[in-house]
Amino acid sequence: MNTADIPWFGTQPEGRAAAVSDEAGAAPMPLLTRYWRILVRRRWLVLAVTVAALLLGLIATLLMTPQYVASATLEISRQQDRVVQVDEVTPESSFVDQEFYQTQYSLLEARSLAEAVATELRLPQDNAFFEMFEVDPDEGTLFAEEAPGSRLTREQRQIRQREAADILLDNIGISPTRGSRLVTVSFTSPDADFSQRVVNAWVRNFIEQSLARRYEASSYARNFLEERLGQLRERLEVSERDLVAYAENQAIINLPTGITDAQGNQGERSIVVEDLSALNQALTQATADRIAAASRNNAQADSTREALTNTAITGLRQERAEVAAEYARLLAQFQPEYPPAQALAAQLRQLDASITTEEARVRRSLGSDYASASRRETDLRERVETLKSQLLDQRRRSIQYNNYQREADTNRELYDALLQRYKEIGVAGGVGSNNISVIDPAQLPDKPSSPRIAINLLLALLAGLGLGIGAAFLLEQIDEAIRDPSEIPEIAGLPLLGVVPISDDNEDPVEALADIKSPQSEAYLSIRTNLEFATDHGVPRSLTTTSTRAGEGKSTTAYALAKSLARARRSVILVDCDLRSPSVHQLMEMDNKAGTSNFLSGDDDLDKMIRATSIEGMSILPAGPQPPNAGELLSGPRLELLVDELGRRFDHVVVDSPPVLGLADAILIASRVEGVVYAVEANAARRGMVQTAIRRLRQAGIKPIGVVFTKFNARNAHYGYGYDYGYGYGDKHQSA
Repeated sequence: MNTADIPWFGTQPEGRAAAVSDEAGAAPMPLLTRYWRILVRRRWLVLAVTVAALLLGLIATLLMTPQYVASATLEISRQQDRVVQVDEVTPESSFVDQEFYQTQYSLLEARSLAEAVATELRLPQDNAFFEMFEVDPDEGTLFAEEAPGSRLTREQRQIRQREAADILLDNIGISPTRGSRLVTVSFTSPDADFSQRVVNAWVRNFIEQSLARRYEASSYARNFLEERLGQLRERLEVSERDLVAYAENQAIINLPTGITDAQGNQGERSIVVEDLSALNQALTQATADRIAAASRNNAQADSTREALTNTAITGLRQERAEVAAEYARLLAQFQPEYPPAQALAAQLRQLDASITTEEARVRRSLGSDYASASRRETDLRERVETLKSQLLDQRRRSIQYNNYQREADTNRELYDALLQRYKEIGVAGGVGSNNISVIDPAQLPDKPSSPRIAINLLLALLAGLGLGIGAAFLLEQIDEAIRDPSEIPEIAGLPLLGVVPISDDNEDPVEALADIKSPQSEAYLSIRTNLEFATDHGVPRSLTTTSTRAGEGKSTTAYALAKSLARARRSVILVDCDLRSPSVHQLMEMDNKAGTSNFLSGDDDLDKMIRATSIEGMSILPAGPQPPNAGELLSGPRLELLVDELGRRFDHVVVDSPPVLGLADAILIASRVEGVVYAVEANAARRGMVQTAIRRLRQAGIKPIGVVFTKFNARNAHYGYGYDYGYGYGDKHQSA
């Protein structure tokens, strides 16, 4: 039979065959599911590693030296409490910044602080301290107690000092409380009392160093200011002497004004300025008086203010008014010649003369006042002009005076400012305030902080699980054995026809298959059912079983398929074409005197070669004598002739062929039959070998129908496969 005549070679089968082939194209297994199956398969390894890690963790915990942690809480403020309202030398923070606190945390871990604590506690001379932390600072030299007559050298003391500081720094812990000004200082050691002493000494020395730094800064500032004050004092004295000498030589006299400026300086004005200001005011008043006198002098005498306000004129006018009234009354009754009337007329004339005389006197007085005001204005104007000339001359002479004055004022301001600052620093430095306070001092630990058995065992459990899972995945990568039937479609690229469980207690496969209710029988029944969908006419008329290597159950599979087909009331013949290592006759317990090799060598008498079996409808064709050239026999035309002849006599021809790798026999046989069933042994077949073998078949234009997974132990898998093959298989394993 030519392979080109077989419709499914190199192509996808149609019809019922699609049901089997579609399984190969199924979606790949989810990644988490694959990982879970790996862990279930390697569960004993994971469990063993986890238990070992727990035991190691328990042993290590019991062997650990108990450690005691003492801790103290500090509050570090950015701005210290003020007793006096004076500034210090160090600048203040205007807002919250992390730099200040980071600096404080670094200072808490400074080597200088560790050395100060070591010196205070006399740790460099304490051998028990170094033994507590298993450190030998002398590197082989004798301890002081071991050599009572010897003293430590300077180099040894320095080495011990450094070692003691390193030990303290390695075991000290600084833990700031987030979002607050609190800092926890802790120390861990095997001695509870020692831990407490170290923490308290650490906090105490940190506060002392902070105060010392502040005092040193103030002391430096005081010394600097003292030197500068001495220099400024000399400069101020020189500038003031120059100012006084120049004022004396130039006759510059200034008077205090009583007004203080914004800088607190007392104002001064020249005496010339004072005189000029006073005379200028007097001149202004004199001018006003002269203008007023001129106005009065130019007015009519009877209408001037002086005339109106003069008491004599006012009395005369009042008297005249009375006489005139009386005179008018008499004229109303008598003639002007009436003597009393004439007397009143004479009296009126006398009063008018007196009023005129008095008004003339007032006019003369106004003229005298005007002349006096004019003379006074003229004298004041001349004096003012003289003072103006003197002021301009003094201003020219005051330019240098003002330079001396400014220099003296500047030196005085600098001197006063530095003197004030010097006093403030002295007060601030003497107060000794501190921005660090102890909230909770270290207490004696009442129980060790480590080891903690529960935590250590939990960590050991997690580590063991991690190592176990890692080892499981590592072994899974190293181990190429196929253990899970679900891996077959992905590895081989072929559908899984069925899974055959391994026989219990190494039971003979023939005996296991003799029981139609056995798991093996049920499995092959399921495989035969799947083969019904391999082609459009059901189970292939001729098929062969092969495998990657020998011992994977291909011969048993061929026997089981033939027997299952015979039980379906079909005539079937099992042909042993494994001419190099025949096994069919051994399964049937028959001799191997004549068989396939005889026919391939030219003997046409098949009747004497075919053997009937105790199974109804099933016959076998043994391999026959082992030929020296099996490959040449199988490559000849008689193999195809044999398959055709047996196909005419039987409904199905099942051929047992050799393994694929290393031999060409399987490929030659597969090219002459209608279908190929590939057997893969569980826990034995290697992925790479299976893929290589199937690739060889496909390169020859042969596509196997599917894979039979043999010798599978369902109890070692992640779930049972018994339900695939009937209730009997499942019940059997459940009872087991």
